[in-house]
Amino acid sequence: MLRLISVLTSAFPLWIVLCSGLALFVPEWFTWFKGTYTVWGLGVIMLGMGLTLSFDDFKGVLTMPRAGFIGVGCQFIIMPLMGWGVATLLRLSEIDPLLSVGLILVACCPGGTASNVVAFLARANVALSVMMTVLSTFAAILLTPILTKWIAGTLVEVDAWALCLSTMQVVLVPVLLGLLLNRYLPAMSRRIAPVSPLISVIAIVLIVASAIGQNREVVLESGWRLLAAPALLHLGGFGLGYVAARLFRLSEESSRTISIEVGMQNSGLGTHLATKHFPGTVAPVPCAISAVYHCIIGSLLAGYWRMNGPALGSDQPPE
Repeated sequence: MLRLISVLTSAFPLWIVLCSGLALFVPEWFTWFKGTYTVWGLGVIMLGMGLTLSFDDFKGVLTMPRAGFIGVGCQFIIMPLMGWGVATLLRLSEIDPLLSVGLILVACCPGGTASNVVAFLARANVALSVMMTVLSTFAAILLTPILTKWIAGTLVEVDAWALCLSTMQVVLVPVLLGLLLNRYLPAMSRRIAPVSPLISVIAIVLIVASAIGQNREVVLESGWRLLAAPALLHLGGFGLGYVAARLFRLSEESSRTISIEVGMQNSGLGTHLATKHFPGTVAPVPCAISAVYHCIIGSLLAGYWRMNGPALGSDQPPE
C-alpha cells in the first residue's frame, strides 16, 4: 500500500496536466471545489508540510546558512522581477490588468512543496530543498503581500494587509499545527505522515483544476500570450536560479536545488489568494496555469539531471 501511495504521489505532474486538461472540457468535474473547499484544501497541504518537520529541522539552517539564504534571496528577487518583466513584455494588461496581477502574485509566492520531490529525483540536495521551502514559506507571510503590493499596485489596488492576513491563516497556522502534532503526538503523526503527501497532491490538483475550469473561456480565448507568460516565468526561474547559485560559487548539488526551488512556486497559494482578493476576475488563471508549467518543466529537468549522474561537491569555492 505504501508503495502504491508513493507511486501515485510521484506522478503528481501527470495528475496536474491530466486534470487541468479535463477541466477545459468538463469543468463541472472540478469547479465544485471552490470557496471553503479551497481554504481547507490549502490548509491540508500546509498541514502535511508541517507533519514532515520537527523543531530540530530548523537547526539545519545553521548547518548550511549560506546556500539557504542565497536560495531564498533568489526566490524573492528573481521571480517577482520575472513576473513583472514577462507581464510587461507580453503586454498582458492589454488583455486584462488582472492577468498581470495574477502572474505577479504567483511569482511572489514561496517555493512549492512539490519541489522537494523534484529535488530528490534530480539528485540535488533534498535537505537544502526542504529548508528553503520552509524558510520561503514563512518569509512569504510578509514578503508575498509586500512585493505584490509594490510591483502590481500600479495596475490595480492591492490590499497588502489583507493579503498578509490570508497568507498567515493558510500558511502559518496549519504548518505550526503540523509541527506541534509531530512534536507532542508523534504516534498520530507517524500514522498520518505516509498518506499526507498523496492527500496534498489531490488537494493541489483540485485547486488548480477548479481555477482552470472556472475560467475555461478566458484560457481558451486569450490566445498564446496567456499560455506563454507562465512558461517564460518558470523557465526564467529555473535558469536564473541555477546561474545565480553558480555565480555565488555554490556546488552543483546546491545549484540544482536552488534552480528547482526558485522555479517551482506554491501555485495553490497563489490561486487561493487571487481568488479571495480578486473575486470574479481572471487573476487566478495565470496562477493555475503556472502549476501545470512548473510541474512539467521541473520533471523534465529532474529527468535530465538524473540521467547525467549525481550532483557531487560541497558548497566551498572551487579551486
